[in-house]
Amino acid sequence: MASMLDGIFARRVSVRIYGLAAVVLGLVGLAWGDFAVEWNPDPDGALGRNALAYAVAVAPLLAGLAMQWQRTAGRGALVLTALDSLGVILLQVPRVIAHPSEFANWYGVAEPLALAAAGLVAYACSAQLGPIAAERLSRIGRMIFGACLMVFGLAHFFYPDYTAKLVPPWLPPGQMFWVYVTAAGHFAAGIAILSGSYARTAAMWLTAMFVVFGILVHAPTIFIDPHTHFNWAENAINFVLIGSAWVVAASLPVEKSKT
Repeated sequence: MASMLDGIFARRVSVRIYGLAAVVLGLVGLAWGDFAVEWNPDPDGALGRNALAYAVAVAPLLAGLAMQWQRTAGRGALVLTALDSLGVILLQVPRVIAHPSEFANWYGVAEPLALAAAGLVAYACSAQLGPIAAERLSRIGRMIFGACLMVFGLAHFFYPDYTAKLVPPWLPPGQMFWVYVTAAGHFAAGIAILSGSYARTAAMWLTAMFVVFGILVHAPTIFIDPHTHFNWAENAINFVLIGSAWVVAASLPVEKSKT
């Protein structure tokens, strides 16, 4: 079982999954000619908005494709890191500055920042870097990613009713129970990654949790309402979060069992 998990969470596999998720995000943007929530500029009716949306969609699509080949994976990861970082700096940070008391704006920073952090880890895993530089960049990316997970967990406490609506009502023992369980999952993973204690195991469980979110929360929305861009974008972003957690887990050393 351990050897199978090590194969699944191999660095090359994780980089390709992260890149594939970026391809899906780009395809959704091209299909709809619109932005995902995190990259939506203000105001919505800005001149040239559709052209910009297509341009923003093409960039992750090409970068994600580049990550499917070892020779170009590092450059693709660097492009994705830069793109997500620009989204944070140009779109999300000004919203925080304008309304710092609104937690939603801080969450708006955390989500694309987590994607950028994972892109940095993917770059460190796939670029031709020395081991010291690669590990330094990986560590920086993991620390940022771990801090973002704490914000994800807090969001469940700031918006419990909204989060509860995302939980399938048929899932026992109740929707609010899973709101706080998944919040605890984000906190536990964030603490583990920040501290380095059982970090790989925590990141692997986090990946599994995001996969479950995709199956139970996001994928059904496409079947219920396939004509809404938001549903497709949320599925794509969750896929990128899966890839992000995957690449973070793969960058961490295998924990030695205590005997």
